[in-house]
Amino acid sequence: MSYNLFLLALVLGIGGAFQYGLQVSIMNSPAEYIKIFIRETWLKRYSSSPSEEMITLMWSFVVSIYSIGGLLGSCSAGYLSVRFGRKKSMLFANIPALLSAALMGLSRLCGSFEMIIAGRLFSGVCGGLALNTHLMYAGECAPRKLRGLIAITASTAIATGKFVGFALGLREVLGVDALWPVLMAANALPALIQLLTLPFFPDSPRYLLIDKKDKEGCIKAVKQLWGDGDHMAEIDDMMAEQEAIHGEKAKSVCDLFRDKAVRWQLITLFLVSSCMQLIGVNVVYFYAYNVFIKAGIPPAQTHYVSLGVGITEILTTLLCGFLIERAGRKTLLWKSYTVMALTLGLLTVMLSLQDSFPWVPYCSVALIFIFIMTFGIGPAGVLCPLPTEIFIQSYRPAAYVFNGATNWMQLFILGLLFPFIVEGLGSFCFIIFLTYCLCMAIFVFLVMPETKGKTMLQVMEEFNRLNYRGKKRQPALLQTNCSLMTVTRL
Repeated sequence: MSYNLFLLALVLGIGGAFQYGLQVSIMNSPAEYIKIFIRETWLKRYSSSPSEEMITLMWSFVVSIYSIGGLLGSCSAGYLSVRFGRKKSMLFANIPALLSAALMGLSRLCGSFEMIIAGRLFSGVCGGLALNTHLMYAGECAPRKLRGLIAITASTAIATGKFVGFALGLREVLGVDALWPVLMAANALPALIQLLTLPFFPDSPRYLLIDKKDKEGCIKAVKQLWGDGDHMAEIDDMMAEQEAIHGEKAKSVCDLFRDKAVRWQLITLFLVSSCMQLIGVNVVYFYAYNVFIKAGIPPAQTHYVSLGVGITEILTTLLCGFLIERAGRKTLLWKSYTVMALTLGLLTVMLSLQDSFPWVPYCSVALIFIFIMTFGIGPAGVLCPLPTEIFIQSYRPAAYVFNGATNWMQLFILGLLFPFIVEGLGSFCFIIFLTYCLCMAIFVFLVMPETKGKTMLQVMEEFNRLNYRGKKRQPALLQTNCSLMTVTRL
């Protein structure tokens, strides 16, 4: 196997999922400095000091508008990736990244906090478009035996982006009042790196063959990415998938809901992947600060503990890359969901007894790290290749749009409701996420088919047993089965 495939995964990660992880974590450090900047700017403009409610409202705009931008970028990913290809769509994502860096980096010089809000909107568009396109592009470029490993590099890129965001926000680096505009413009560097390197790589072989009908371009891309070996079996799989589609154009999100042939794929995608925010990892991060303080870590040192958490997440996603092609997607998912449910249950008990015994905070710290490790080995990594593997080419862009849009909407809604949930339920809010994890463990174990080492059509056949249980299948699906038998014989 050529190193070009792994170099492509690295380049995609730098300008793709890394940008999302960076923007998630980079806002923690300059929060107070930006609030002071908003207050000073308001005072200069209107000769009166703004109320605390107004400062809070402006800050809420700065934080929440990122999710709105992410939703817009995610919704545009389907059209752009079909109209212009995966590669050009990925390159387009760097334009809003550079715009956001320019706006936020120059905001203090121009005396405009509105530029920060606009910059966050553009960075959200970049995150939504880049993340969806990255996952689709990486999954379609990988051969069957490496599909999971290559797709999981997106999860590693997110974890690395979070770690870099925390590291850049340290006072010893850029986390001071004079340098926060530079910190906010840090996303320009990965965008420039990808703009300079990605043009040297080919587009997705599947897109070239199935969407563009360019067999020669597909073979050339396969040789460049996979090396000079015999890859005809993989190309035959793509041709069989092309025949099964019967030349149909890319489907819309509405077609996903209407077409019975993908009903259980959509249910699986929604429950297991689209509702990923309900796992509760953001809630665990929220409580981590107080737990670390109770365990005796000085408040000034908690930022360094956050770096340790970030390194843990990176290492576990790397471990998931080695396990996914050995243990399989299904096994990793249902076992990790079970462990996370048990961990959340124990964490609920420990947080309730936080002040009762001196050893309880240390148990809580251990449980937080166990949860983060399990999340990295399980859902954070395994769910990356899922939309690519359970949907055939014509439905895949729409599936990514649906998955991304649902995730961004949940992120926005939970961001608004989360403070009220914590205030009302306290540590017992973990029960909500515990219930979700337990339900998903049961669903994955009983319903979701294993996709490891299978072609797209073989996975489709597995879902057809659910979609057409006890009913006569449509003629188009019979032709699909014939194509599947041809692939099997080859």
